[in-house]
Amino acid sequence: MVMIEAEPSEAATVFGSQIERARLFAAALGEHGEERGLIGPLEPARLWSRHVLNSAVVAPLFASGSRVGDVGSGAGLPGLVLAIARPDVEWVLIEPMERRVTWLRELKDALELNNVEIVRARGEEWSEGAVLDAVTARAVSALTRLIPLTAPLVRLGGELVLLKGANAGNEIEAASKQIRRFGLDDVRVEIVGEGVIAEPTRVVRAIRNR
Repeated sequence: MVMIEAEPSEAATVFGSQIERARLFAAALGEHGEERGLIGPLEPARLWSRHVLNSAVVAPLFASGSRVGDVGSGAGLPGLVLAIARPDVEWVLIEPMERRVTWLRELKDALELNNVEIVRARGEEWSEGAVLDAVTARAVSALTRLIPLTAPLVRLGGELVLLKGANAGNEIEAASKQIRRFGLDDVRVEIVGEGVIAEPTRVVRAIRNR
């Protein structure tokens, strides 16, 4: 039997009226994620704290009515979690692997997420051009590779909101060439969720101005 982390008390605060959908998502991913190759064997035991809440606390950073892409959605982290937390935002989940796309579609339907569009593609295969208001990604790659995958999807004046680890500052330094090439300004690390969840989330934010 899969041991899934008990729901932390702060989950209801983070998700508010959407907590039931979040519970259904966590239960489904905890029970089926490993067998379907979406998460590793250790992850169900820390699913809420390390993955679901880590993704969800970023939700306030997006503007109501905006259209946001999630490159490399995988198991739905952060895309499906953010779609649950922010039903007032349109989410485009961009994922190349068929089995993961199948999972995303199943959960979209099961959770009745009418604010989600799923595109089977790699970030570099996106065909609409620079039209999104913002793009996010989590656990995809270092910024040197991630910026070329995400920045071309964002309109001028739009934003990158990239979930990163403790090495985020060093990644920004290493990606100085890509930052200049793709016209990114105001590139900084923000810590989100302090005082709300036990392990706050580091986010690299940047505006595309050129």
